[in-house]
Amino acid sequence: MARNEQLIRQHKLLQLLEYSRFGRTLDELRADLVADLGLSNLHERTVRRDVEALQAAGFDIQNDTVERGKVYKLGPNNTGVHEIGISATELIALSIGRELLYPLIGTQYWRGIESFWNKVQESVPNGVFDHYARYRKTLHVFGSPQKSYEKQEGMLKTVHRAILEHRVVEIEYESVGKPASKRRVEPYGLAVYQSSIYVVAAAPEVEDPADRLRHWKLDRFRHATALDEYFKPDPNVDLSEHLGKSIGIFSGEEPTLVRIKLGQRAAAWVREDPWHPERKLEAQEEGVAVLTVPVSHPREVLPKVLSLGADAEVLEPVSFREAVAESVREMAAAYGKASS
Repeated sequence: MARNEQLIRQHKLLQLLEYSRFGRTLDELRADLVADLGLSNLHERTVRRDVEALQAAGFDIQNDTVERGKVYKLGPNNTGVHEIGISATELIALSIGRELLYPLIGTQYWRGIESFWNKVQESVPNGVFDHYARYRKTLHVFGSPQKSYEKQEGMLKTVHRAILEHRVVEIEYESVGKPASKRRVEPYGLAVYQSSIYVVAAAPEVEDPADRLRHWKLDRFRHATALDEYFKPDPNVDLSEHLGKSIGIFSGEEPTLVRIKLGQRAAAWVREDPWHPERKLEAQEEGVAVLTVPVSHPREVLPKVLSLGADAEVLEPVSFREAVAESVREMAAAYGKASS
């Protein structure tokens, strides 16, 4: 039996009951679970035990006898979220969080966010909501690209299930500027970075444990299939620690400490918007500062350095300094052609 199988079944049961207005019999729930989870078989008594376990956990699942038999449905307390009071300040904070998650539009997560948001709006007193509405006219959240993962929803569900079950996934992946190729990955989790969803997965062909985890952008998936092949997760993998090693989403190498000389204006900007929690900014004479920051790949720091123009200079390591210099030479050549 795959690990977390019961958890997956019970979560899907709740989803089926949420969307069932007139309730479902145990046999109907069993058939839906088999179809939605791709199970080869499932006994009705297993479904009954799952329902009973959810009831024992506090979910308001009720039953009623109708013409087609005994049906199960969610009671007045709905999805098991008990009624709570919410203030205007909490409502504002919740609405901001919802808008920051716009990149998840088109996914199962967004439907959950919208469902909860609609319930909150319906449950708060008119006075509280009116105060919230007036305040939100003065506070705007923007800057996230308008994108949707609706086309990738099926693949996202496949990957999410494989993460919980520790199953190997065969993906067809198309990197920028390269033809699509098939490969197998061992998914550990998902990460949302700058409005994009990434699958954090191990590359089985890489022998070095420290170098096996890679980040695969969901936008570049062309196909994903969960195989009947399981992997044993590395107990030493901590995704929070792994993702916090460098500035952005690049992976594959141990972070390198990069030192960057910043002019007065660039240093001020970096103080306002730190690049990394572990960055160090050492003040020098006349407002100049030296930034030391962990970086996994030159491409990670290149856009940031270039955005500061001549007010930033990579001091070391030499390989990173040369990467920036080469980019500047290519840009100069391109602009030289344009002006000639």
